[in-house]
Amino acid sequence: MPDTSLDVFTGPDRRDWDTTPDGIVRMAVVGLGNYARTVSLPAIAESEYCVPTVVVSGTETSRIETAREYDAVGLTYEQYADGEAEDEYDAVYVATPNRLHLPHVETAAEHGKSVICEKPLEATANRARKAVAVCEEAEVTLMTAYRMQADPVVRRLREFVRQGGLGDPVRLFGNFSFDVLGGSNGPDQWRLDDHLAGGGALMDVGVYPLNTSRFLLEADPVAVWGTTRTSGPFGDVDEHVDFGVEFPEAIGNFSASFSGHSNAELSIHGTEGRVTLRNAFGVNADRQLTVETTEGTLDLEGFGRDETVEEFDYFAHCLLTGEEPEPDGHDGLVDVETAMAVYRAATEGRRVELD
Repeated sequence: MPDTSLDVFTGPDRRDWDTTPDGIVRMAVVGLGNYARTVSLPAIAESEYCVPTVVVSGTETSRIETAREYDAVGLTYEQYADGEAEDEYDAVYVATPNRLHLPHVETAAEHGKSVICEKPLEATANRARKAVAVCEEAEVTLMTAYRMQADPVVRRLREFVRQGGLGDPVRLFGNFSFDVLGGSNGPDQWRLDDHLAGGGALMDVGVYPLNTSRFLLEADPVAVWGTTRTSGPFGDVDEHVDFGVEFPEAIGNFSASFSGHSNAELSIHGTEGRVTLRNAFGVNADRQLTVETTEGTLDLEGFGRDETVEEFDYFAHCLLTGEEPEPDGHDGLVDVETAMAVYRAATEGRRVELD
């Protein structure tokens, strides 16, 4: 009989993948937008198994200042493409707008460098397929940067689901919403450019409940349906999206928004229990987990690690040990294909099956 007790949540901060290998992976960070500068680079610098040694940007001030801060080599995109300083890094982190992922992944593969690429993997399914193919042809690792898969809280939850702690999962509900125009961010940003982003709320934040649910269920979608809405400055991208996902043995209902009150929550309902994860997808958020089963109710909060540090350490660990990362390029491709199917379902007003 499987162990379905709540004891799986004992020691929630543990790294179930860490074999403490020797070595360090030198990282080139391609794209120095706000997220790369304020979240990713500090995480790489804090990690145990990787270090930033090269930074790439088309903005001179950002390139120079960031290179100085991390004692790294600063390159333009042209210099990166030409292979300058390629002896200074072992792997590449791509953090440019979605439609620019492919050329930077291609450059990394051309120089024999493994890649961790921000989600979504690309702006279209065809471009995502090309990114996967070019890395396979070059025999380099491609990991999609799904930080939630490295979050110890989420990993403990997957163990619990895998061991039958909820019985059979039957329904999932998830939402991720934030005010994309809040603070100093105006409408002149790449997230609202359909050409660069490939979509709006679905592509940027809707992939979080989608991918995290796939990770927890260890299953891929078989069909989707959905609806999108937009207004005012959001133009051609979806401001709001509501979509349903049929898994082989469960159904998920998810939503994402670029406006309104910020929220991030995921819940799984099974035949023998329910779990709810609050503050589910925020960067280094204080996640709150409630598990309700016939064994009792467990409330956990204030635990876990910085999942972005975990993400980069996990990627570097895979390179140092020769293991394939779980959120590989194919994982990212499935989400882009699913998102494109949701958009098609919303346009055509029908349920769309996935191959």
